[in-house]
Amino acid sequence: MNLQPLVRSRYCTVSLPHTRSFNLSTKIPPSSNLTFGSSLHQRPLSLPHKLNHTPSASPAKKGVLQLVAAYSRGRESAPESPAKALRRILDLPGVHQAPACFDALSAKLVERAGFQCCLTSGFSISAARLGLPDTGLISYGEMVDQGQQITQAVSIPVIGDGDNGYGNAINVKRTVKGYIKAGFAGILLEDQVSPKACGHTKGRKVVSREEAVIRIRAAVDARKESGSDIVIVARTDSRQAVSLDEALWRSRAFADAGADVLFIDALTSKEEMKAFCGISSPVPKMANMLEGGGKTPILNPLELEDVGYKLVTYPLSLIGVSIRAMQEALAGIRGGRIPPPGSMPSFEEVKEILGFNNYYDEEKRYAASITPLSSERYGSRGSFSGIWSRTLRVKITGRDGFEKLDVRIPAGFLDGITNIVPALGGVNIKELLNEAADEMGGKVLLDFNDTIGDRIQVFLE
Repeated sequence: MNLQPLVRSRYCTVSLPHTRSFNLSTKIPPSSNLTFGSSLHQRPLSLPHKLNHTPSASPAKKGVLQLVAAYSRGRESAPESPAKALRRILDLPGVHQAPACFDALSAKLVERAGFQCCLTSGFSISAARLGLPDTGLISYGEMVDQGQQITQAVSIPVIGDGDNGYGNAINVKRTVKGYIKAGFAGILLEDQVSPKACGHTKGRKVVSREEAVIRIRAAVDARKESGSDIVIVARTDSRQAVSLDEALWRSRAFADAGADVLFIDALTSKEEMKAFCGISSPVPKMANMLEGGGKTPILNPLELEDVGYKLVTYPLSLIGVSIRAMQEALAGIRGGRIPPPGSMPSFEEVKEILGFNNYYDEEKRYAASITPLSSERYGSRGSFSGIWSRTLRVKITGRDGFEKLDVRIPAGFLDGITNIVPALGGVNIKELLNEAADEMGGKVLLDFNDTIGDRIQVFLE
């Protein structure tokens, strides 16, 4: 049996080195390894050699069976929460890339590209949604609204940029609870004053140590009160505002307060990055590879893993290339040209990305069953098809002489007429229509008084 397609998921791959397939009855040498890892890095995991002996399975075979069974249980169980999915990813070996998205479409593209998680960028959302700089101008409500659209568009876990919590500790609690309801797997909170700004720009200011730690404690309390397991990413901007030592102190304090991931923004060298990753070792560290001229050195994922990072985000890649591509397309259009075929996806590709094909499949599934009345169904005279283009007028006059109803409906749609006039429930209007198929307009099909004395008239027009 070929194990490779069986034990493979979005998050890990199980494979046997030196062979492309094997049978579960094959005896695997004790030196054989199974390999776990991301597409970036793989690590060997030795098979267990001391398992409870059963007559039907060798130790190596039992190890493989356990892996297959665990995979199957994961596939059959109920969908895990976004936070649980993110925590599972953080527990996997290697460094994990989380490109920053800014709307539902960019998030879908991140997922389609094969990334396991993503992060929203307040910088990019402010740019895309408001066309304004990341200087605290975008509000909590706008960020939550944008975030909910993003999380609903994808199935991968998303970390939401919560800025500085939009106020004091009470505001932080509201922000965390709002992000939980919006479907975020994690929330990033920073220690800047208000108004906040991008950490790589000038003039960074942070709140006091005490207030910074209280914000993280409030976030932890909000998580407990919500019965959630949202991942709290604690960010400090004190490297630029104060010093590296201050940033390291705050990061340790954030870990002690219950933060799940630590992040110092705008570190200026690889040595500073190593110093950061050396503190509070059990807590994962996040790196920010600010493209195009930030303060932090740009390292590749394997270099970041060697330094000690677990998570890395790329905040400007998607918004940056989008801006440049739109500028170039507009310059071409202004010059009388449309973008060449190789510079943009085809219309069919765009429709596939946006889910048109899935929509068409759903549309077929829920297609309306109402069809025009036909001579085959309601008579043999062959002339009933003409009724479809005609109209029924239903008029009700109360016993006091006042008009209570006067409506017109297509003669072909009769299934819901009793919802309008219950008194017509026992009348075979279809038969009356069949008999009046050749009649001219104004034919009176019905004229009677119901049980409460109202006069009901039905005309064929």
